[in-house]
Amino acid sequence: MPIPSRAALVDHLARTRIAGDVATPRDNNLSHYRKLANGDRHYWLGLELGDRWTDEQDVLAVMAERCGVNDDPEHRMGQDTIDPELTVDALERMAARLRKAAAGKERVLFATGHPGGLLDVHRQTADAMRRAGCEIVRIPGGLMADEGMVFQFADVAMLERGATLWHTHSPEPMAAILDGLEREGRPLPDLVVADHGWAGCAGQRGLDSIGYADCNDPALFIGEAEGTLQVTVPLDDHVTDPRFYDPMTAYLLDAAGLSEGA
Repeated sequence: MPIPSRAALVDHLARTRIAGDVATPRDNNLSHYRKLANGDRHYWLGLELGDRWTDEQDVLAVMAERCGVNDDPEHRMGQDTIDPELTVDALERMAARLRKAAAGKERVLFATGHPGGLLDVHRQTADAMRRAGCEIVRIPGGLMADEGMVFQFADVAMLERGATLWHTHSPEPMAAILDGLEREGRPLPDLVVADHGWAGCAGQRGLDSIGYADCNDPALFIGEAEGTLQVTVPLDDHVTDPRFYDPMTAYLLDAAGLSEGA
């Protein structure tokens, strides 16, 4: 995969709708912001937000700043956006943390609640981190959460139900992993690279956590704003072809000094 320039990646993100005019409609975004503000813990993604975010307009302001959604509270329906420049800015922050992990040969755990979109992004990153000398954390066997099995495939932890990889926002699978590691007397990860509740739970537990989030998942952006997560990359987390993420992953790994041959 050729390494795109920043300008080429911004163009690619917009053309493939990973960013720019994304598929997630405005009314869906605002509904999720409102539910988070109303205390619906499903939308907290494993974070403990207390009573700090009870005004949905405050949530919208964070999402406009960190994700690039329209900041007009009167814009209620139709198109919404992710700013591709903010996506690349966050990828560069993520790359800096990955570079630090590689330099320190850290223990890194990868997990996804969006296997249909982001599995290979995480898998390629895990491969690069292993080549750099990092330990990719192997999760304990036999873990259960949310009526499914927590297991690892291609170095990435996921939830499986009925022989199907499961799309989940729940923090419970990550909690099961971290609790399982502690039961076995094994060290916790130095870094978690994830999304959804997997990233939120890890950050809430005090671990260095970086990850990806869509414009209708505000909690992780709030987590970064509060310092609970180190990096949240804004993107549409399930576009029509998962290969569309390849140039983004190539850019990330190159920026981290982790490309093959680097």
